[in-house]
Formats: sequence, C-alpha cells, structure tokens
Amino acid sequence: MVNRGLYSYPSHGSSSLLPSRFRARKLCGSAITFYTFLIFAFSFFLFLFYLRHFVPDEHQNHLPHPHSQSRSRSHQLQESSKDKNHEQLWDSPFSHGLHSCVKPTSKYKGSQGFDHYLTVRSNGGLNQMRTGISDMVAVAHIMNATLVIPQLDKRSFWQDSSVFSDVFDEHHFIDSLKGDIRIVKELPKNLEAGPRARKHFTSWSGVGYYEEMKRLWNEYQVIHVAKSDSRLANNDLPLDIQRLRCRAMYQALRFSPPIEDLGKRLVDRLRSRGGRYIALHLRYEKDMLSFTGCTYGLTDAEENTNYWKVKKINSTEQRIGGFCPLTPKEVGLFLQALGFPQSTLIYIAAGEIYGGNTHLSELSSRFPNLVFKESLATPEELKAFTNHASQTAALDYIICVESDVFVPSHSGNMARAVEGHRRFLGHHKTINPDRKGLVEIFDKLETGELREGAELSYLVKQMHKNRQGAPRRRLGSPAGIKGRARFRTEESFYENPYPECICGSKSKLEIT
Repeated sequence: MVNRGLYSYPSHGSSSLLPSRFRARKLCGSAITFYTFLIFAFSFFLFLFYLRHFVPDEHQNHLPHPHSQSRSRSHQLQESSKDKNHEQLWDSPFSHGLHSCVKPTSKYKGSQGFDHYLTVRSNGGLNQMRTGISDMVAVAHIMNATLVIPQLDKRSFWQDSSVFSDVFDEHHFIDSLKGDIRIVKELPKNLEAGPRARKHFTSWSGVGYYEEMKRLWNEYQVIHVAKSDSRLANNDLPLDIQRLRCRAMYQALRFSPPIEDLGKRLVDRLRSRGGRYIALHLRYEKDMLSFTGCTYGLTDAEENTNYWKVKKINSTEQRIGGFCPLTPKEVGLFLQALGFPQSTLIYIAAGEIYGGNTHLSELSSRFPNLVFKESLATPEELKAFTNHASQTAALDYIICVESDVFVPSHSGNMARAVEGHRRFLGHHKTINPDRKGLVEIFDKLETGELREGAELSYLVKQMHKNRQGAPRRRLGSPAGIKGRARFRTEESFYENPYPECICGSKSKLEIT
C-alpha cells in the first residue's frame, strides 16, 4: 500500500477532484431538523427586536414605566397615610376596656327621710344648676332628708323663667332615684308657712360636715339651701356617695321630652349633612368676655361699653395666663393646624357671638361649613324655647355630648360638664385647647416669628397629643397650694368621674 501522507490524492477513477477534508458530507435527518429550528428561532428573535424598537404598539403608552410605578406606589402610600391621619382626627382615644359603673355597693342603703325636708334654690346657668342639683341629691341622702324638687335660678344674667319641669323630666327624676332618696314636688301644706333653717352650706364640704349639719333637725323640719353649686368635695368621699352623684347627673337629670326630642332630631340632621361633625362651644358672648375681662381682638368701640368689666381686670395678664376664651380667629387657626379640612362640619354651641359676623367671619373664612341651631331647626321648632336660655342651652348640651369631636374654647361649666359626660359614656373625643400655650404660638404668628404651615401644625399637634379625652385619673390641686384654696383648684368631679364611676375590665358593674 502506498502511504498518501497527510494529503492524499484520489486515485484514478475517483468521482471527486477535492481533497477529503473539503468534500461535502451527507447530513442525517436529525441534524437537518436542528439547523432548521435554529434558523427559525434566530429569525423570530430578529422579528421581535424589530417590533420592539420600530413598530409602535397600541398598548405601549399604557404600560407603566419603572419610575412611574415607583411614583404610583409612593402616591398610594401618601394617600393611605393621609386617610389614616384623617381618621385619627375623628377617632376616640383608646379606652383600655374602661366602662361606666354606677351601681351601689352591697353595703349601700337608701334614705327615706319622711320627717325632714330639704328645699333648694339652684343658682347659675344650666350646667351649674345640674351639678348643684346632683350634689343636693347626695346631701339629702347623707342628711336623711326628703328632697323637694329644686327651684331654678330666675335671677341670673339670663333672666330665664323656666321651672324644673320645663327643663328636666320631673317624673323620671323622682322615679329613677326612688331607691336612693325620697323626692316630692312640693312641701306638705302644713310646713309651707312654718319655720325653716336658711343655710349657706360651705363649699366643697365632706360627709363629716353634713353629718354635723344633722343637728339642725333638732329644731327644724325644713332646711332651705340658698345655693347649690359646689357644695360637695370633689375627692375623699365614700364610693357610694360618688356613684349617687353620677346616677343623679347622668341618669336622673334627663331633659324634658320636648327638649330631648328636638335635640335628637337636630343631631340626626347634622349626621345627614356630613356624617361626622365637631361641636364647638364658642364662648365669645358678651357676658363671658365681660366676666373674664378679656378684650383681645376687640375694637375700642366694642371694649368701651357700659356693661363691660364689672371688676378691674388686666386683660393682657388674663390672656397670657390662658384665662381668656379663644377668639373665633384663634379657633380657626387651631382646628386648621390640627389637620381638620376646610369642609369639616362644625356646630356652634353658643349664644349671640359678640361683634356678630365681624368676628365670626374670621372663623368661617377657614371653615365655611358652620351650623347654628337657628339654621338647623325651623322657627316653629324653636318658638317654644324662645327667651328660655336654660332650655336652648340644653339643646346645645345634647348636640355636644353626641358629637364626634367636642372642642370648648373656654373651660366653663358647660365645657366641664360635657367633657365629663363624654368620658362617662366611653371617653368620646374631647380636644381641650391649651390656651396658655396657644397664646405664645399665636403671638409669634402676629410678630412674624412663625408662619402658618407645617411648623405651626407640628407645634399645635405636639401640644395637644395628650389633651384629647383619653382615660386618666382626676387631677388634684397644683403643688404648693394649701388650705381650702386647694379645693377650688382641683379638677371637678363632674369633669372627670374616674375612677369612682368608670371601672376597669375586671369590674362587672354596669349602668343600671
């Protein structure tokens, strides 16, 4: 055999003239299929690439860009946060399982007092009278006396001629307390002209004081109490006496049927307008400004009236100390800084605003959705209550207690009574303005040191995060105050009836 070496030439007669390495190979069927698929896949890739970059897709404009997706998620988070913050504006504080409890203890015994009678002249406005009457129910029990239906104040600033049954449900009052004390509508005829002890009981007195007053029964069958307000101490009274005060205040002193019926209708009308509403107790009436001596924001003509300040008061010191009611303008700034939107429905619980629309417009310019009972009720509905300040105040009271948020511009008798009632019902949201702190902030706005916006909102929110009606024990007098002066500076029992009438989850006592 001849060695052909690396390159061998074909022998004579071969069909190919090419070297063997360049000779076409015969492909099998599977290889042909593989190469065909490879060519098809490559062509399809080129087709998609062409479409992607050169052919406009009718859906292309609707596909989210990665950056737009990020922005959308961010917007959703912001909206969610905004909705959460908005809900928090209206949500009541967490009650920690607390609930009302007014049932007497197993040791409690009712008082009959058939032979001894207590007559009472209530003094002040509606809520001063309500708290005073509740105190007198407890005093009648301590002194084992029959309580005669109290007389209402007809000589105060309001000159209201209403009698007890005009304002309160007299039958319900008598019946609901029959297990506690005996109540009659009037003195027996044989005692009307007889001698009686006329007594000014000492303010903020304890049980021992009234036990001592029982000695008066040795000489008299009737004791007449000339003033009813603040006759009992706020603290250090037996549990059953405190709970009796709560039963009187929150259950027995129900308003008369005409007031209750109209009050509920007005609440329903407010709900139908916006679902949720703020009740604003705007104490900017002439009598309040005169009583407190506050003239900030008034014109010279408004300040210099014959009725103005009965006693000499330094208006500037009053305002700096936080003793002045917030002006309508300040209330608007306050609510806006808290985050309430311009569309918020606000019920104004107040008498005639001093200065009329001149001052009210400073609030309505920020919150135009203001409602008064005069615009909520028809003239026919209000006709029966005309010139009866106690009865119209009772309508305001009902609407304030039922509101989603209650905001008082000053800490007067109604503000304290409503706050206490809302705590009793489940710590419904009450935003109590820190007037002293707000004055400092508002003054900085006036001088330009601070501007409306995020910084103002932050300061106001921080200042009031713990002033929204959350559960807490009743406050005592400030440190350093001694003697009887400490009673005046304590938090009112009716402003916060916790812990005596509000119990924890372990207690099974409920409202009766």
